[in-house]
Amino acid sequence: MDNQDLHITRQAATLRLMVEEKLRAAIAKGLFKPGQRLVERELCELIGVGRTSIREALRQLEAEGLVQTIPHRGPIVSSISAQEARQLYEIRALLEGYAGRQFAERNDPQAVKALDKTVKALMKAVKSNEQLALIEAKSQFYKVLMGGAENVFVTQMLTGLHNRITLLRFTSMTQPGRLARSIVEIRDIYDAIAAGDGDAAEKACRLHIQEAAKVALAVLDGSFSEPAAAPPKSPRRPVPGTPLKDTSLKVTPLKPAGVKAPALKDKRAKDAPATDKPAAVKAGTARAARR
Repeated sequence: MDNQDLHITRQAATLRLMVEEKLRAAIAKGLFKPGQRLVERELCELIGVGRTSIREALRQLEAEGLVQTIPHRGPIVSSISAQEARQLYEIRALLEGYAGRQFAERNDPQAVKALDKTVKALMKAVKSNEQLALIEAKSQFYKVLMGGAENVFVTQMLTGLHNRITLLRFTSMTQPGRLARSIVEIRDIYDAIAAGDGDAAEKACRLHIQEAAKVALAVLDGSFSEPAAAPPKSPRRPVPGTPLKDTSLKVTPLKPAGVKAPALKDKRAKDAPATDKPAAVKAGTARAARR
């Protein structure tokens, strides 16, 4: 995905799903910041689809908690507080611990083989060092892990939790040393499940989520720095509704509405009253001329 942009191939049956995936990935990577407005017209131009597809996708993302609609402002990217994140990770640790135990105790060779396949895909993504590929590979691992428990309600709840903390997952994964530790933890989960050890699988799953929570909460508290690729180069705050530059997705940011800063500066200079200094210089020049 590193040499693609947000434009998609038109396929009527899957158009909405493709738009959802594009927007979900853009939010996960930080292309759209928490609190940033999602303007339909701009999204249509960025992705290359009509407003109906954009609206349907935004409604789905709102149901997942990634987007919220503010009266008189429209849809924005959802923010998450430290308290909310802590609660989400606590519930996730409990549910994934249960899923890991159930997976191990079922001891289904085909399901274990599918999990092994996702671990290998994750290792390949690590070598490629492509962040969106890493997110996709980890998502597939969790999907197979949830499916291995064969509990539709656990799967539904965990899917909602994963969607809600998508941005935090990306942010924590990009912190120094976290990815390497995460891979070790995932290997431990797989080894326990492959061995049919329910206790070890539950413990490994809970530990993995608890460690991820520590990093994510530290990021929210400001103990960790943001990933280098996330913030814009300019120190100014991003204009609401204007996507940030991102070289991997090749998104061309739209021109912000309103008067540019230089124009405001020039206007102030033009309208400002004359100071005493120029008057003094003028008076001195007149005296010199009389002499």
